[in-house]
Amino acid sequence: MAVQKKRKTRSRRDMRRSQIKASTPALTNDENTGETHLRHNISPQGFYKGKKVISIKEKSSVEEEQE
Repeated sequence: MAVQKKRKTRSRRDMRRSQIKASTPALTNDENTGETHLRHNISPQGFYKGKKVISIKEKSSVEEEQE
């Protein structure tokens, strides 16, 4: 295992840690429904860039009762 030659100062340690932070996700509003969703991802209704790209089946009452 490697052993450092000199001890890292608090300043150097904290400068390194300052780069590790959470960023806010890139969100956008859907043109058709107005819902907010992640950018470059399909909306919950199956739209991408204003176009319907996938048809999504709606849950029937029987499936909802089972869950």
